[in-house]
Amino acid sequence: MPFDGVVVKCLLNELSDTIIGGRIEKIYQPEQDEIIINLRSKGQNLKLLLSANASYPRIHLTEHVKENPSNPPVFCMLLRKHLSGGKITEIEFHDFERIISIHIESISELGDITPKKLIIEIMGKHSNIILVNSENKIIDSIKHVDSDISRVREVMPARPYTFPPKQDKISPQLLDASHFIEQAKNHGNVCISNYLLKNIKGFSPLLCEEICFRAGIDGKATISSISDDILLSLKHVLEEIISIITNSEFSPCIIWSSESREKPLDFHAIKMSQYETMDFFKSISILLDSFYTARDNINRLNQKKADLVKVLNNSIARCNKKISIHQDKLREVANRDKYKLYGELITANIYCIPKNSKKATLLNYYSENNEYIVVPLDENLLPQDNAQRYFKKYTKAKTASIYTQEQLKEAFNELEYLESVLQSLDTADSLKDIEEIRQELVDGGYLKSRRKKPGRKKSETFQPHVYKSSDGLYIYVGKNNAQNDILTLKLSSSNDIWLHTKNIPGSHVIIKKGKDDIPDSTLFQAALLAAYHSKARNSSHVEVDYTQVRNVKKPSGAKPGMVIYNNYKTIVVTPDENMVNNLKIDK
Repeated sequence: MPFDGVVVKCLLNELSDTIIGGRIEKIYQPEQDEIIINLRSKGQNLKLLLSANASYPRIHLTEHVKENPSNPPVFCMLLRKHLSGGKITEIEFHDFERIISIHIESISELGDITPKKLIIEIMGKHSNIILVNSENKIIDSIKHVDSDISRVREVMPARPYTFPPKQDKISPQLLDASHFIEQAKNHGNVCISNYLLKNIKGFSPLLCEEICFRAGIDGKATISSISDDILLSLKHVLEEIISIITNSEFSPCIIWSSESREKPLDFHAIKMSQYETMDFFKSISILLDSFYTARDNINRLNQKKADLVKVLNNSIARCNKKISIHQDKLREVANRDKYKLYGELITANIYCIPKNSKKATLLNYYSENNEYIVVPLDENLLPQDNAQRYFKKYTKAKTASIYTQEQLKEAFNELEYLESVLQSLDTADSLKDIEEIRQELVDGGYLKSRRKKPGRKKSETFQPHVYKSSDGLYIYVGKNNAQNDILTLKLSSSNDIWLHTKNIPGSHVIIKKGKDDIPDSTLFQAALLAAYHSKARNSSHVEVDYTQVRNVKKPSGAKPGMVIYNNYKTIVVTPDENMVNNLKIDK
């Protein structure tokens, strides 16, 4: 994420206007590497978030409330002891390095005012939050770094605080664009974007790419391959960017994925002209809060998905093992007719077989060629007892075959069901969708039920995907098996059209039929939706069956989403994501 020095400068401008002079009221530590400071500043209640998270280190004001642990961590208690009631007097920014010092006048146990600094270092996995006293000694930090971890710099209580090693780069505010471009010509084999990144403080790869884009340069091009005219254009763009930074003429923006406004790609304090889908914010804190909340939602969604995928994969593996065992058993009893034949041949020749025989060579009168076969015997049994032994083996094998075939059918049905749940999970795009699938697995006995919190009722809302065809007809698509059952069996009329991919896990699709016949174009679009919301989303030439809802039945005892149907026709389509997005109305 481009939480670079330029973003930090923009942020510090805002924080200087909002929290300097503020009084610290409460301090919390909701996460292992995250601090929330509640402030009262200029008549407002504010929450300042400080994070040393390795993936998303940051500082900004936040509106979101997180649940705090019942027992505050040690570092949180220490901050409360030293900073509660303190007043923020200054915020210091260290020359476009991602290091921010918050100066605080705290009140000692004796009532004396003592200056302290809370330092936030935004440096990826090395990020830290450090409390320093007036003598520049570390009181404590949210992460301890001893000599075993870093030989360059220790961050431990009672050690002097030292800044991380400085980078050999020039500050944007001291940059002479003309001289910088002339110097660049001495590094002809270096990519221009890399040259900008390695030589200017506070610039991220995103900002370097933006500078190249504005100058009409491929950022991967070597400096020697760029004409003087283009380099002159680069100089002008650099001057433009430096002017924005120096004069604090920022335009904070979030860059969104073209697929979804729920998937933020990046952000910056300067407009990114290279992208089309952006939202602009007056406040960099609101931007950062929105961006990281969206990111957090995506991470939570992916984690919850991963947890359920693991459960489903384990269940599918067990199901496949059951199928293998049942198939082996069927192969084992496949020769049961042989036992019946042995019993009948022994019975037909019972007086010809000597006692205590180990085998008997008997005429197989069922054979067209009157062949003789050798029948193994138990020498300790009479011939008639040997016959009964073979009849019992035949009956047992026949019974086992019928039972095993039933078990095999159930196992295949369960496998089909589990794969349909896995497909629903793959296309789920909200925490609510994930929770509905989780509940389905709980109801099916694949997961244990959570303890219900008092006062919370189970949500009964039904929210399938809703589309509108080019002919103005509504098309509904179930998001999971529970929704598929409701959509097909409860909310649809008998004349509505039901669609589903042939022999492939996928959603139930319903076209709501009016008085007129359904146009072919609507039928095609609904089939396309059925293919898109199935395991065949990335395939071509997908077969989709369709029929009236009256021809769709749910067998007694069938699992959620499992139905049988008849009197159907088939249409072949290739999923088209752009068309799907154009048809969707529940965006």
